[in-house]
Amino acid sequence: MVGSRNKPTLKILLLPSMMAVSLMLSACQKEAASSENDTSQGAEAGEMTDLAVSEGLVSSMSPTSDESEPVELTAQDKLTTTLSHHRWTLVNAVDANEQPMAEFANINSQITLAFNQYQGQDTLSYSVGCNTISAGYQLKGHTLTTEEGMSTKMSCGELDLAENALNTLMHGSSEFKIDQGDHPVLTQFTDDDVTLVWNGRLTPQAKYNSKGETVFWAINSETVSCEAGRPEQCLQVKPITYNDQGIKAHEGQWRVFVGEIDGYQHDSKHEEVLRLQRYPLNSDELSETSEPTKDDTADEKYAYILDAVIESAVVE
Repeated sequence: MVGSRNKPTLKILLLPSMMAVSLMLSACQKEAASSENDTSQGAEAGEMTDLAVSEGLVSSMSPTSDESEPVELTAQDKLTTTLSHHRWTLVNAVDANEQPMAEFANINSQITLAFNQYQGQDTLSYSVGCNTISAGYQLKGHTLTTEEGMSTKMSCGELDLAENALNTLMHGSSEFKIDQGDHPVLTQFTDDDVTLVWNGRLTPQAKYNSKGETVFWAINSETVSCEAGRPEQCLQVKPITYNDQGIKAHEGQWRVFVGEIDGYQHDSKHEEVLRLQRYPLNSDELSETSEPTKDDTADEKYAYILDAVIESAVVE
C-alpha cells in the first residue's frame, strides 16, 4: 500500500523537472538558431560590404572617359623625329677660316648622314661613298654628342682622306640648327670650328608611311617606246629571284616598265641588276588618270626606290 501511494508522488515530482529541462533545451535551440541566423546575415552583410567597397575601388580606378587625350610631342621629340625622318646630303663644308674643305671638293653629293634607332638605341651613320660608319649618339637641346664609330673595312683609295676627315669631324660634340620646311637644312658646327651644311630629304618609310618590300630587277641597256607611236622611252625590266644562299634561282620575262626608279640613272652602256625597295601608294598618291586594275604588280600602284646596284656588266 505504501508503494502504491509513493508512485504518483514520484511522477508529480518528475514532471516539473522534465518540463524545465525541455524548456531549457528549447531555449538553447532557439538561441543557437538565432546565433546561426545572425552569423549568416552578418557574413552576407560583410560580403555585400566588401563587394560595395570593391566596386567603389574599381569605379574610382576606372577612367571617367574612354577618349584618350592626344600626346603632345616635346620640342626634343619633334627635333629627333625631323632628324630620323630625313636622309641628309652634304651641300657645303667650310673650315675655321670659312674656306671650302679640299677633302670634300667635288664629292659633296655622295656624302650622306642618317639618324636611326637600333635595338632601342639612338644611332647615326655617315659615309663619303665608300665605307659606312655607325655610332651611337645623344641629343640634348641642340647639342649632338657622337660616340666612337664602327666601320666596314673596304679600301677607299682616293676617298680615304675624305673618309678620315669626316670621321674626325663627326666624333665628339657639335652644335646644330635646323631650318624647317619641305626640304629642311641642317647646319652643324663642330668642335674644330668646321661648318657642315646638310640638305634633308624625306625617307621613303616616312614619305609612304610603310615598310618597303625588297625586289630585284634586271635592267636592259636598251630602252623602248612606252607606247606605240609615242616618243617617250621606258626601261625594260625583268624580275630576279635569289635563294637563301644568294644564288640566282629564277629570272622572269622582259617587260616594259612605265614609271621611274628614284635614285637610279640609266646607263645605256651597262646591263645591271638592281635591289629596289617597293612602297605601295595610297589612293591620294595615285594619279587621277590611273585605270583600276586587278594586277597587284601594276607599276602605278607602287613607288620604287633604288637600294643598291648589285650587278653591272658592260654591253659589248
